[in-house]
Amino acid sequence: MTTTTVMRKIKRIVLRILAETLFIVLWVLSLLPLRVGYFFSDCMYPIVYYVVRYRRRVVRKNLSSSFPEKTEEEIVAIEKKFYHWFCDYIVETFKMMTIGEKEMARRMSFKGMDVVRECIAEGQSVAIFLGHYCNWEWISTLPLAAPKEALCAELYHPLENPEFDKLFLYMRQRFKSVCLPMHEALRHIIKYRNEGQPLIVGYIADQKPLWHNIHFWMPFLGHDTPMLTGSDRIVQRMNQAVIYAEVTRPRRGYYVCELKLITRNPQELGEYGITREYMTRLEESIRRQPAYWLWSHDRWSRTHEEFDRRFYEKDGKVFEKEAEK
Repeated sequence: MTTTTVMRKIKRIVLRILAETLFIVLWVLSLLPLRVGYFFSDCMYPIVYYVVRYRRRVVRKNLSSSFPEKTEEEIVAIEKKFYHWFCDYIVETFKMMTIGEKEMARRMSFKGMDVVRECIAEGQSVAIFLGHYCNWEWISTLPLAAPKEALCAELYHPLENPEFDKLFLYMRQRFKSVCLPMHEALRHIIKYRNEGQPLIVGYIADQKPLWHNIHFWMPFLGHDTPMLTGSDRIVQRMNQAVIYAEVTRPRRGYYVCELKLITRNPQELGEYGITREYMTRLEESIRRQPAYWLWSHDRWSRTHEEFDRRFYEKDGKVFEKEAEK
């Protein structure tokens, strides 16, 4: 056994111990009332914002370029509110480990479920599009409000560390939602369709795509923005009804998700039409309450100019120009 192999095994063991220890600590902390959790959040905020300065440069740049009409004072006010909410988001997310169904349903409510029930009753699966806005983790509690005959699923990117991946899967699937790895999503969705299983699938598609996955750009928050379009293609192929999840935060610890039908015939929107409509509605949500979007994500680091300089598209695939030299 080589030294490298031994070190890898030791690293895996250490990471597993850390993950298991973290799970126990977070599970115990999640038993505390949420109001106590918010006390810890209030203590965490000045550390994250003033001391650690977690991604402050990215957040300030994103806010300033997205709202050029706002003064510096207004930008700073949104920035501080974002970090306050972000600390709440962390506390709220780990509270999912032990929170009861009744309390969860009281704090995360869903409106517009009638259109979902109608689609499922008529044999059509449903695609719910949402963003990294408000507490998107709590949307995984949708099975508490959805028709019982429907299977609720969500697409996700598996974490590199398998132990930490298990931790987040435990939280996300605790309320009977099923997590589908992004690269296997279509295969699973086809399987469920062939089995006659009605589906409600959550798609979060406001992340930054990899260079080789960029096929479509559109204006978003004042930027020429590359879009993830895989979910658009899946929904069109599977003929799922398209719904936008408009999430609001009326007060601390409470969220409302209003499900708004975009179309039951996704083909009528044309190529990337679902993405256009979804991102347009998400931008409207963000502009109404800007502090609750994930501004710490470096969303616009990939520019159209760099893409045109380094890549080209042929037959629906993206190739790097230098690769052929």
